[in-house]
Amino acid sequence: MRRASTKLGDVFSVKIDNRNKKYFQLIAFDLTQLNSDVIRAFKKTYPSSENPELFEIINDEVDFFAHCVTKLGLKMNLWEKVGNTQEIGNTNDILFRGTNDYGVKSGEEPIKISNNWYVWRINDKKFTQVGKLEGINRNAEIGIIINPLGIIELLKGNKYPVFYPDYE
Repeated sequence: MRRASTKLGDVFSVKIDNRNKKYFQLIAFDLTQLNSDVIRAFKKTYPSSENPELFEIINDEVDFFAHCVTKLGLKMNLWEKVGNTQEIGNTNDILFRGTNDYGVKSGEEPIKISNNWYVWRINDKKFTQVGKLEGINRNAEIGIIINPLGIIELLKGNKYPVFYPDYE
């Protein structure tokens, strides 16, 4: 089995069902989140038979940003690398959010709404405690590292992770 390798700018194609696919791009490595990959996923859905140019793919509207392990998705054959471009967009303004209200012990009810949030930017060593999410912080993406199957759920437009608290 050959080693999966990825680098900044790689663009990946993901089958989201039998007829359609979507794309995402590896745009950063976040040292503050276990040196995980940061991807930007694009909104447009393409028929499986269509192979758009990289320029068209990366100029689509961004659907979401997420932390994940792109190599694992390759090894699991959940997506395939279709090319690379140095155009990765502005990564300075991407904002992530997290809360310690995530996760449940056996027998406990999950916390549905958290007022205990923190936010950070890629490779920002200071996580900023904000409490209740307000203003621009409401646009922050969930910052946990999402497994490859979870990335596919997000690409399909589903909530993932299911039990992660909301902010209202």
